[in-house]
Amino acid sequence: MTLARLAKGRIYYGWIVLAGSMAATAIGAGVSIWSFGLYVDPLEKEFGWSRAEVSAGFSISLAAAGIAGPLVGRWIDIRGPREVILVGAIMTAATYALLALTSSLWQWFLFLSINAVFRQMMFFIPFMALISRWFAQKRGVALGILGAGFSMGAFVAVAVEAVISEFGWEGSFIFSAVVTVGFFVPFSLFLVRDDPEDVGEFVDGEPQTQEDREKPRMLRGMTSREAMRTPLFWFIAAAMTLFLFGVFGWIVHQVPFYESVGVSRSTAAQIVALTAGGGIFSRLAFGFIVHRFRRVEIAAMWLLAFLVTGMLVLSIDTSAAGISIFVVVWVVGSGGGPLLEPLLLTRAFGLSHFATILGLLGVIETVGIIVSPLAAGVIFDTTDSYDLVLMMLGAALAGSFVLFYMASRLPHPMEELEAAADPPPH
Repeated sequence: MTLARLAKGRIYYGWIVLAGSMAATAIGAGVSIWSFGLYVDPLEKEFGWSRAEVSAGFSISLAAAGIAGPLVGRWIDIRGPREVILVGAIMTAATYALLALTSSLWQWFLFLSINAVFRQMMFFIPFMALISRWFAQKRGVALGILGAGFSMGAFVAVAVEAVISEFGWEGSFIFSAVVTVGFFVPFSLFLVRDDPEDVGEFVDGEPQTQEDREKPRMLRGMTSREAMRTPLFWFIAAAMTLFLFGVFGWIVHQVPFYESVGVSRSTAAQIVALTAGGGIFSRLAFGFIVHRFRRVEIAAMWLLAFLVTGMLVLSIDTSAAGISIFVVVWVVGSGGGPLLEPLLLTRAFGLSHFATILGLLGVIETVGIIVSPLAAGVIFDTTDSYDLVLMMLGAALAGSFVLFYMASRLPHPMEELEAAADPPPH
């Protein structure tokens, strides 16, 4: 008897899918994004590479993942997230084993890029699409819980740091491969279902209208071409590009930054874990309150106000007190980060082509993601300091604030389409 049948009549199966997705997100983010900074120092010492060269590996790999995003999204929209997650997990685990064989810079670039492409299939896009399919009225709460899983990934990164200390960076990549295949394969095979209809249920656990009871659910929304013809898409894309420029540049370089101001690597990892621990609660809180905002763009502006403040604090004071204040402010500001894209896109453009639109948005955002870590590495190598890096990241976040304000003044095209499709009765 399947878990879906056991749960039927007792608990909405979407909550079970969400719980597993949260754990999967924690593992996927923990062995990749949260751990990136942990590999900088070991690789510099073993191969004599500069910080910019190591960072370039991350940037190139993220570019490859971004380019693959629309294809992954299209696959999800056609075949569903479950199949994509399963294939992606197996191939990602294989590429982690390949990374353990790295012996030259070109291999670091190539193997990391292959890993990033397959990781795109088992991480952000499929889970955002999956949870958005299972929840509608409760989507903000559900995505907040999923986002909490992203924060929990920092605790996985603490384990990665311990493995690096004990077995080296090669052993850490083998560890990542085992953990990935050990969790994601059974998860996708035995727990994930693409849609509530697969287990005989309705979105959010109950039908919203009598019409829902009488006919199969149809995903509604704009095509990717229609979305890209709207000004709102491009304002969201520009705002998110700068947002991720600021946030991702910090994520990759936070451990090296702390080390540069006299903090040990183990303590730096603990600070990262503490930041992520706070992020669990801030993401949950954001998920609960985001629907109180008329526009998600306004909520994003509040987040960015905190993030800009955090960069200013750290630029002024890198003492224990300054770092403590920064952590508190950053936790609040970064809380809703992983939720912004799915909430913005589903509200503006609907669900039927959501994964494809998200993948296309990712191509644009990749510019910010790949340039930021690389630029930060070059600046540090040139100045032997992160002072200018903090200014650069803060300026990008401030620019994102302005663009989100401009986006908030534009109409939602999906609302206009639904109004035209369902005119009020006379």
